[in-house]
Amino acid sequence: MTGMRMTVVGCSGSFPGPDSPASCYLVEATHDDGTGERTWRLLLDLGSGALGSLQRFADPLAIDAVLLSHLHADHCLDLCGYHVLRRYHPDGQQPRIPVWGPAGTADRIARGYDLDPDPGMHEDFVFSEYDDAGQEVVLGPFTVTATPVLHPVTAFALRVSAGGRTLTYSGDTAPCEGLDRAADGVDLLLAEASFRHGDDNPPAIHLTGRECGELASRAGVPRLVITHVPPWYSAEAAADEAREVYDGDVVVAAVGQQHDV
Repeated sequence: MTGMRMTVVGCSGSFPGPDSPASCYLVEATHDDGTGERTWRLLLDLGSGALGSLQRFADPLAIDAVLLSHLHADHCLDLCGYHVLRRYHPDGQQPRIPVWGPAGTADRIARGYDLDPDPGMHEDFVFSEYDDAGQEVVLGPFTVTATPVLHPVTAFALRVSAGGRTLTYSGDTAPCEGLDRAADGVDLLLAEASFRHGDDNPPAIHLTGRECGELASRAGVPRLVITHVPPWYSAEAAADEAREVYDGDVVVAAVGQQHDV
């Protein structure tokens, strides 16, 4: 594998739908850390229902790190089940792996499983928090830049680079300068489209399909993957909105879909 491969594990917006769990994306790249070449695997978000779907595409024990865009349940809650899988596996408690997220991630996830924050899940995961300055995180072959974006809670777009290729995952966000910076010049843009153009949408929460297309056009990216469309809306309609303002390749995310970046 050269560059990266991104697999859609879950792409339903706001809650699991009939065809998909909530947000989760598996990103893989090969790397030689001095002990031989192997495939490294990151999860971008681990939302409601995603842990079940993940087992179709990767061994959950082979994940190297989890990066959360924000702490809404549809982006983080299955970390609770992942804690159970790693802690009580028949092969024994598994080594700790990094979990990156906004401030308060460790306590938020502990509360989600009704644990005392001390020790919470610290015996299973190494929790680290993004700063607000576009922090870079290096994990094996990956460099991940977490950029603050506009949402009712603290949220980040995640820009992931490996092997000379780059993808950006919007997380949940309204249009903002941080999102433009995160998307600029990437090879693949994975962008949420929770709202419809022309509706009376509340401000400062989500993107429309049209706004995804405008973002992709400004950023000069060759491929746009529309994701996080709620089950009550049409993902194809969101993609059509994007195509009205963007001339690149537009794809609707679906569980099991793979993109070589």
